[in-house]
Amino acid sequence: MNQKALKTLEYDKIVTQLEACATSSLGKEMCRRLTPLSDLVQIETLQQETADALSRIYQKGSLSFGGLKDIRGSLKRLEIGSTLGTGELLAVCSLLETANKAKAYSRRENEEQEGDCLDALFDVIQPLTPLALEIRRCILSEEEIADDASPGLKQVRRAMKNTNDKIHSQLSSYVSGGGRTYLQDAVITMRNGRYCIPVKAEYKSQVPGMVHDQSSTGSTFFVEPMAVVKLNNDLRELEIKEQAEIEIVLSDLSQAAAEQLEFLEDNLKVLAQLDFIFARALLAKNQNATEPIFNTEGIIELKKARHPLIDKHRVVPIDVRLGDTFDLLVITGPNTGGKTVSLKTVGLLTLMGQSGLHIPAFDHSRLSVFREVYADIGDEQSIEQSLSTFSSHMTNVVRFLEKADQHSLVLFDELGAGTDPTEGAALAIAILSHLHEQGIRTMATTHYSELKVYALSTEGVENGSCEFDVETLRPTYRLLIGIPGKSNAFAISGKLGLPSYIIDKAKEQISKEDESFEDVLSTLEDSRRTIESEQAQIAAYKEEVAQLKARLEEKQDKLDQQKERILQNANEEAHRILREAKEYADQTMKIFNKAGSETLSAKDLEKRRSELRQKMDHAGKKMALKTPEKKKSTLTAKDISLGDAVKVLSLNVKGTVSSKPDAKGMLFVQMGILRSKVHLSDLQLIDEPVITGPSLQRTGAGKIKMNKSSSIRTEINLLGKTVDEAVAELDKYLDDAYLAHLSSVRVVHGKGTGALRKGVHNYLKRLKYVQDFHLAEFGEGDAGVTIVEFKK
Repeated sequence: MNQKALKTLEYDKIVTQLEACATSSLGKEMCRRLTPLSDLVQIETLQQETADALSRIYQKGSLSFGGLKDIRGSLKRLEIGSTLGTGELLAVCSLLETANKAKAYSRRENEEQEGDCLDALFDVIQPLTPLALEIRRCILSEEEIADDASPGLKQVRRAMKNTNDKIHSQLSSYVSGGGRTYLQDAVITMRNGRYCIPVKAEYKSQVPGMVHDQSSTGSTFFVEPMAVVKLNNDLRELEIKEQAEIEIVLSDLSQAAAEQLEFLEDNLKVLAQLDFIFARALLAKNQNATEPIFNTEGIIELKKARHPLIDKHRVVPIDVRLGDTFDLLVITGPNTGGKTVSLKTVGLLTLMGQSGLHIPAFDHSRLSVFREVYADIGDEQSIEQSLSTFSSHMTNVVRFLEKADQHSLVLFDELGAGTDPTEGAALAIAILSHLHEQGIRTMATTHYSELKVYALSTEGVENGSCEFDVETLRPTYRLLIGIPGKSNAFAISGKLGLPSYIIDKAKEQISKEDESFEDVLSTLEDSRRTIESEQAQIAAYKEEVAQLKARLEEKQDKLDQQKERILQNANEEAHRILREAKEYADQTMKIFNKAGSETLSAKDLEKRRSELRQKMDHAGKKMALKTPEKKKSTLTAKDISLGDAVKVLSLNVKGTVSSKPDAKGMLFVQMGILRSKVHLSDLQLIDEPVITGPSLQRTGAGKIKMNKSSSIRTEINLLGKTVDEAVAELDKYLDDAYLAHLSSVRVVHGKGTGALRKGVHNYLKRLKYVQDFHLAEFGEGDAGVTIVEFKK
């Protein structure tokens, strides 16, 4: 990929953002070396790595590689048998501790959970825990070796302590005894590594010993008394032995590390690569980016794409298509309308995707693999090279025409500008025609009307425009495919205060054909806005109808289940009653049979018969189905007022009265988006709290329903539900929460496989009244909770 395009499209700034996401020096180095690839297999491998790492971050949080040091030089020294210093061995230990953390991070909570492409990398890691523990045991810091690092070192340091104690004892007795008058200060100091006392110059001969130093004024001599000379010599010998023992410890540790050299090299390489992969995933998370779908047919389809270098809360997403039904897109519109940003967005997202980075766009956005991207954007005039704006642009164009082919993406900003408009337009058309005939994917911005006509009249070439609101004099930054744009120079000038007679004079200079063409563009723009508004309204209606249908189906399912349960209970009860009746009848028959053999009075027989009849009547009453009486409304026209809350009995749906009853008792009731005509006998008044305060917006009857805001909670729990069940429940809850004027709510979906979280996030992206949503902070639910913020 040519470096000029990378610089023009500001790819280096993306690399800087990526480098900031890496936590080790080796990972940052790999980020700096990242460049776009042109091999589809390699690109898809990088994209899959980024996607799998992002999935792990959402499930378990980020993985830090801060303990990974660049020990490549130390490993080379181990390879030739050298002994490492304390700092180098601690760096090896830090590498192994980072490897141990990465290994623990890679373990899955559920063994049945499917693996990903990162498992192979994690499997290579060998923590070498015994070696790491041994280094930590022996080396406390870069300046300190532990006493028990070896038996010899421990013995030497014990002897050094004893010798030190003897020296201090001897000198302390001298300082606090009769020699105090000879001393400048009653202190014990060190000179040249030996313990001394400060003796006054006039008493130097009174203190036998070796002079090691003199003060700058000459009034003090630092003398080592003869009584401690041998002890100081012994201490010096022990220090030499201590250093020898330390060298043995470091040598043993270095030898142990050299035996694991191959594993150390693998760990260093794999951990650096994982840091690079997780840096790409963390950048995708920060940008709310998704994995693009790549093809080799030159097709680009970006859905709600955002320029990654513009604040994601301010940037306006755009939809871009190129390469499916047309391979040349001509974008027109006023200055500062977003034309150049649209060009850079397409170019930069292509470079990011081919580098294995996710792109800030909606799911299922498509990108094509290009071998080269050529971009002529911005003013590159050069005084040193005597190049004007037009000359610098033409220099780029000449180079593009020489090298571009069907596997290239070419981006032009203001093609043909900087010279005579007539010649510039003709030149631009010729250049674009040449690229179009070769099938090269091209995007170009322009102000020339001739290019708009060329796009309208040429097959495989499409117009595009950046929308502009003339009333507010502000661009909306929306990219519209299929509609040529207007420069709106007259309208903008008029709004800014240019006299109307000057504008009228300017309009006289425009030919009838040009004026008609601009009028056609205006008509097309007005029609488009009307159609978009109607489509949005229809979509809202469809969504509301679908929600009502889903709720009705859910209610019907519950009724069917309840019906089955009632019938089952009724059958069981009937069987029980029949069994009791049969048993009683059998008992009675035995009594009658017994009556044939024994003498029973007629009175006893009649009593038994009456008891049997009562028992059978009682069983019959239990088995009889009770038919509930249908409620009938007794409302009259006087009982109903506009805005009253009612229930339509035949539909079992709540609504609001929107008209007065006519002579036949018929009136209109508003039920959601449905407005139906029903009879008074089919209505029932229901009680709902109302607010009639002047500070609230009134309905037609001056009332506002407040049936939800008083009881809505700030959190919903979706754990254990399928995506469809969760979305249905979440939809109703968010409607209630928004109507209740809550600023934000918590959606608890759990971590799990991430399918429920992804389904919830995909649904939230479609809600117009949702301002923003993000995962909860550490300690508040992490990746298992999403915070949803509503528009004010």
